[in-house]
Amino acid sequence: MTKKLKKSIKDGITLDLLGKIQPEFNETAELPKGVTLTRLEPVNNVSETPVEEWSCVQVADWLMTNGFAKYADLIAHEHGVDGATLLMINETDFRQKPLEIKSLGDVKRLSKAIAQLRKRNRLSSIGSLTSSIVDDVDFSPGLPCLYQNGTVVKNRPLSQSKSGPDLTASVTLAETINGVNISQMKFLTREEWIARVESQDTKEKALMKLFVAFFYCLFSLLATAFVMVLVHERVPDMKTYPPLPDIFLDNIPLIPWAFEVCEMIAVCMSFICFTNLFFHKHRVIIMRRMFSLVGTVFLLRCVTMLITSLSVPGIHLECSAKMAGRSLWEQLKQAFHIWSRLGMSIHGVRSCGDYMFSGHTTAMTLLNHFITEYTPDSWHFVHTTTWVMNLFGIFFILAGHEHYSIDVFIAFYISSRMFLYYHSYAYNHPIVTATDARTRMWFPLGWFFEAGGHGRVENEYEFPLSMPDLSFVKRLLSNGGGVNEQDSKQNSPEHNKSPQSNGHTVHHKHHQSNSVKQKIK
Repeated sequence: MTKKLKKSIKDGITLDLLGKIQPEFNETAELPKGVTLTRLEPVNNVSETPVEEWSCVQVADWLMTNGFAKYADLIAHEHGVDGATLLMINETDFRQKPLEIKSLGDVKRLSKAIAQLRKRNRLSSIGSLTSSIVDDVDFSPGLPCLYQNGTVVKNRPLSQSKSGPDLTASVTLAETINGVNISQMKFLTREEWIARVESQDTKEKALMKLFVAFFYCLFSLLATAFVMVLVHERVPDMKTYPPLPDIFLDNIPLIPWAFEVCEMIAVCMSFICFTNLFFHKHRVIIMRRMFSLVGTVFLLRCVTMLITSLSVPGIHLECSAKMAGRSLWEQLKQAFHIWSRLGMSIHGVRSCGDYMFSGHTTAMTLLNHFITEYTPDSWHFVHTTTWVMNLFGIFFILAGHEHYSIDVFIAFYISSRMFLYYHSYAYNHPIVTATDARTRMWFPLGWFFEAGGHGRVENEYEFPLSMPDLSFVKRLLSNGGGVNEQDSKQNSPEHNKSPQSNGHTVHHKHHQSNSVKQKIK
């Protein structure tokens, strides 16, 4: 026998003490004294066993069959990955510790193979479930047809089941009249919904998530503007309810132009953020996260504004409750006015009552965090500048006596914590969800937007628009506006013909070009 002591034999695969998989084993080899050879029963056929029931040995067999033999021991045996765990692995797991596969091609091929395995396993489970339901339903002619894989299996009533099958399974039902299909419905199980959401993001799926996040943010900002109209109509009377005691406002004199400076700082931060976003390679992912966070924070602001109305913080503000009984149409027009001008006073918006918590602080804090997170770590000047702008913006809000100190503090805390919590979940979603499935219910938006995503993205840049080919224009200018004879020949169909097969034509063209040159002379 060889020097390496064999540890186990399973279905023709042997594992030595060094952890390397040996494809063959010679049973007639001489065994050391005291060592006995026990043949284990072959493992179940991988193709016949559901992936969730695969053992580590079956996972290793699948990896070797699909050309990933060098990773079979690392994934299946060293890290104990069975079938259920294999279906949860994504591209991020291969890149990060503890696997850290260095080959980009292997990472992509492994991710694609697992995605195909996940899809095939899902379809096979759906097919077996459909077949069991078909066999369990009593036959009765003239009733809705039960379809399987697009083919009518039996014409039976779904309500007459022997054992009461779960009709929420993924079965396609079709009602027919004289054999004509008039409607179809598809019901998915909870597991299928989860599998679809957590499947690897494609370009189309990423764009779909972006549009959902955009409309979610749009709805939140419109709701915020409408709530601002409502709270403005019931703002407390300044004569009856003077400003509340505030440590900062009571000790800092009013600076009339401070709030306008704060809004100019917010505009500058927006320019920096959207310029970086325009050239960022992963702009779709960043925009999706931005819309999701902005929508969530401002929806929370709607609730806090509506619950309690605070008195006006500055005596310089001319705030009084609007006349009650305004029509809904007038309120909606006022809300659109606030929304279309982003609620900024430099655009002519003036509202009172929307104090808890500060929307300007929320916007600047989120902009600051998005700039620092999605720019390279070496851009220290940009990071320092945005933090200084954020803090000075908060100072000018207070110096203008537009908000109480508690409004600004809570806005900064909620915005920064929401950003950090969301990104922590996005970067560690596979681990968090695998250890506790309840996180799907605790963080529904984060789960929907980030499941199947890329986790933390690299800060890489590219020009988003491809430059048009201007070589033809350059040739026109160089020829004085005329078309080059050579270009016209290249664009002609005869130019594509082989010179060997059309030698006379080439000679004829050469003769014509010489005659043209003589005429020009």
